[in-house]
Amino acid sequence: MTNQSDTFKKVISHAKEYGFVFQSSEIYDGLSAVYDYAQNGVELKRNIREYWWKAMVQMNDNIVGLDAAIFMHPTTWKASGHVDAFNDPLIDNKDSKKRYRADVLIEDYCAKIELKIEKEIKKAEKRFGENFDKNEFINTNGRVLAYQDKITAILSRMGRSLENEDLADVKALIQELEISDPLTGSKNWTDVKQFNLMFGTKLGANAESAMDLYLRPETAQGIFVNFLNVQKTGRMKIPFGIAQTGKAFRNEIVARQFIFRMREFEQMELQFFIKPGTQAKWYEHWKEARMKWHISLGMGTDNYRFHDHDKLAHYADAAADIEFKFPFGFKELEGIHSRTDFDLSQHQTYSGKKLQYFDHEENKNYTPYVLETSIGLDRMFLAVFSNALTEETLDNHTTRTVLKLPAVLAPIKAAILPLVKKDGLPEVAKTIFNDLKWDFNVVYDEKDAVGRRYRRQDAVGTPFCITVDHDTLEDKCVTIRNRDSMEQQRVKIDDIKAIIENKVAMKHWLKEL
Repeated sequence: MTNQSDTFKKVISHAKEYGFVFQSSEIYDGLSAVYDYAQNGVELKRNIREYWWKAMVQMNDNIVGLDAAIFMHPTTWKASGHVDAFNDPLIDNKDSKKRYRADVLIEDYCAKIELKIEKEIKKAEKRFGENFDKNEFINTNGRVLAYQDKITAILSRMGRSLENEDLADVKALIQELEISDPLTGSKNWTDVKQFNLMFGTKLGANAESAMDLYLRPETAQGIFVNFLNVQKTGRMKIPFGIAQTGKAFRNEIVARQFIFRMREFEQMELQFFIKPGTQAKWYEHWKEARMKWHISLGMGTDNYRFHDHDKLAHYADAAADIEFKFPFGFKELEGIHSRTDFDLSQHQTYSGKKLQYFDHEENKNYTPYVLETSIGLDRMFLAVFSNALTEETLDNHTTRTVLKLPAVLAPIKAAILPLVKKDGLPEVAKTIFNDLKWDFNVVYDEKDAVGRRYRRQDAVGTPFCITVDHDTLEDKCVTIRNRDSMEQQRVKIDDIKAIIENKVAMKHWLKEL
């Protein structure tokens, strides 16, 4: 666990030092679990959002976009179930006076068992060398199987207890597992209680007539209430989808792990409307499609896995998470849910307006079923960033810190560097910079020795450095350096754009899907 903790500290430190993420209003000592995206962070975040949007909306002729308001009529949240049931199970430690999510304490306990499984696998890899079959070992080793059975039993029991609202059994499970306060080691726990996560606010000029509102805790409801508007104006035929990215707000009492769990965050969601009875097919389709999207970024297939829900929401008939291996273990990155007709039926009941689809082929009206994919943009940012941060030992025994971001997502695509600040080199470099900036986010840098400038660009994840030297004045060529391999190549100035385009253009990456 210490190594994980050290790695995560480096991620947080690097994010601040190199202009990716700052604590919100830091000069006033900040706000807990609220963060600002800095000059490089905002570019990385925008690129992730665009990569998702192109894959979901632009590449699918039956999916369109929406940008619904954050404020919604308060009955929306009554209909959706958030007013009555949007809760987290919380538990307090009587000695430390700290509050925790009971389910997260139990999940963290299971994550420690998973670390024991990883240790067993690593020991076996050393013992058997090239002959080691990882899958066979996992499926046959007695100790590993016992660990896995323990995890399954714990999570299944927790899922049943939460579904049945048996909070006493959740506490009993914590006590039986002898889970202690992570800070103090105390096992002196209160009972588990439910806490509603919505932020309340008011709409109106004076207190007497102001309407009680909520900041939306998810973006999905804005899609559901606009279902018929989009379907009719877009002349959409089932199956079709509505995609949206936007801010959501949750009053997380136990916000933690940097930008993994925040009070103000951004979601990227698709609600895909389908004919009742076809949900199993579309559930598998979107599980496969979404995993392919993640794998396309080249962050390692071993870092992803599916986790089927032990506890289903009462309206769902299937649900799974795509989990990613963060520095603190496998955690949820994206959810895929078969929501049946719950959402549209609820809004139809509460609003008194028909939210049905007329199927011309079957000559009848019905309430569509919904298949949802929902990913946290901030979590995706953290997955990409933490996976990319690397420390390398070079041939000359020095080390370099390099952010090996997928080139398609990198905030800066190329840095233009004159070798020296004289002899006409800055002028040529600026001409190249001014030409490239129409197509790519590029920077110009002439300060410090060129080696130090390379290191600076490595640390922010820039795929290419382009150096203008004295030979450039004669041969109209530059040296282009690759971030990952550090290889340098002499190329013509006229070829620079095509070289960068080939490496960073979204169309080349998305074609792999």
